Order: sequence, then C-alpha cells, then structure tokens
Amino acid sequence: MTSTLTISQLTKTFGGVKALSNVSLSVAPGERVALLGHNGAGKSTLMKMILGLIAPDSGDISVCGVAPGDPEARSRVAYLPENAAFHSALSGLEQITYYMRLRKVNTAGAMNLLDRVGLAHAAKRRIGTYSKGMRQRVGLAQALIGHPTLLVLDEPTSGLDPVSRRDFYELLDGLAADGASILLSSHALTEVEARTDRLLILSGGKMVAEGTMPELRRKAALPVAMRISAINGYDTDIMAALPDAIRVNGALHLTCTQEEKLTMLVRISALENKVADVDIIPPSLEDIYSFFSRRDGQ
Repeated sequence: MTSTLTISQLTKTFGGVKALSNVSLSVAPGERVALLGHNGAGKSTLMKMILGLIAPDSGDISVCGVAPGDPEARSRVAYLPENAAFHSALSGLEQITYYMRLRKVNTAGAMNLLDRVGLAHAAKRRIGTYSKGMRQRVGLAQALIGHPTLLVLDEPTSGLDPVSRRDFYELLDGLAADGASILLSSHALTEVEARTDRLLILSGGKMVAEGTMPELRRKAALPVAMRISAINGYDTDIMAALPDAIRVNGALHLTCTQEEKLTMLVRISALENKVADVDIIPPSLEDIYSFFSRRDGQ
C-alpha cells in the first residue's frame, strides 16, 4: 500500500541550529499517527514542511504522491492549527461557506459540516460569541472541507471539554475508516495512547522512537508494576513468598521486567487461596515518552 505521506532523511537548520536532523516517517491510508515532542522538538517545523510553507535543507517529502505545496497536494491536505482564528463578525455558517467557496466546493454541505463537529445549534451565531472550544470546532469543520486525503492537526483538542474530545476522536476514527490519513501532534498523552495507531517521538529535532504502543513498550523495556490485593490476614504470607513486594495504601506492590512478567504471575497464581485480586500496570505512554526523551539527553 502506497503511503499518503513519506518523509526521508529530512534536515532543516535555522541560524546554525538544527531544527530537524535526518527525520524519516510515513503515514499510510487510514492510519492515525501521533507526533509527540516537547516544545522546540521540531514538530511545528515538520508540519510546515509537509504543508509546503518552508523548504528542507535536505531530504525528500512526498505528500499524496507529489511535492509539498503542489496544487494537487494543497487540494488533498487539510491543516488545523492549535489556535484557529476566524473573523469574529461572521457566523459559523458564513465562515465555513466562505472557505468552501475558496476551495471551489459546493456550499450546500456547509451546515452538514457544522453538524458533524457539533455546531449546528450555533451555526448562525457570530464567531465572536463562541468559546475557544467552539472556535476549535469551526477549525475542524474547515479542515474537513473537500474530503481531505491527509489531515495535519496541531493540538486539535486544545480547548475542548471531555465530551467534545471524545466526539472529536470518534470523528477521526470515522475518517480513518474511510481511508483518510491523520497526523496529529498533542501533549495530551493519555488521549493519543488510546486513540491512535502509531506513535512518533521527536526530541531535539531527532526521531528518537516510533512504533505502536506494544512496540514502544518492548523497546523501552521499562518495568511492569503489579498491585496485589490480599485476602484478609494473608498479606504477611504473600510478602514472605514475594519478598520484593511493599505495602502501599493497603495493597502490595511490586515491579518486574517485561521478561519476568509471566514468571511472576505464575508465582502469584500459586498463592490463589491468599490473593483476592491482581492488577497489572504496564508502562504508560508518559513513562515511555519520558524515557526516550531523557535517553536523547533532553
């Protein structure tokens, strides 16, 4: 399957400082990819190159089979910035209709777009009366004009409440199911851990890690935590059998390596008449992100 976005050995320097260094990545049709990194890691620079706003010093980029900024790429790529700005005197419907005319798209579908992002009830209100979350939804509606092949989203859930965030990711799920490729940057690690297919971690302009969540867990090899609830009166027996366990808030906690996990579970299972429950707590995306960022010296 041909990738919608392919980047190879991309490098960009500003004033002697490397914003990006030999960055490579790809996004396949229907794939949801999260781009993670601290402020200054190079995420915005990378997105601007994908959009054709700035040129790399070296490396190659293919967007929908053509160069960034090519008319074909511009017609098939949608972008949503972190802080979307619109004319405060226009209504949501007028603003979306205006953008549809610019893209030479039939304006009859404007209300449907606003309905998809949960703004049908406020479509005829001036944008100046909208909350930040509502303005972000206008931006998302604008990004959906023309059924884009690739969506580039910069902190797209900024300003959205929990219900709106859930609705937003459900919308992305539907777009991906229809074949759209999605590249989004976010600092909301808990969200992207559950709602994206693959993760890219930038640090200091370098791609320090990429893969699915299970792949990144294996690469990081961080310890697995276990929380053991003892049947009343048996916590001492369990600690004798598992001397590395410690008491925390009425439960027993211990950690082990990924390779030791199954062996440890067998040892715990042997205590089944004394154990009420066991919770296995794998490393979170926040743990993995911190590990790879620190490893790169950031």
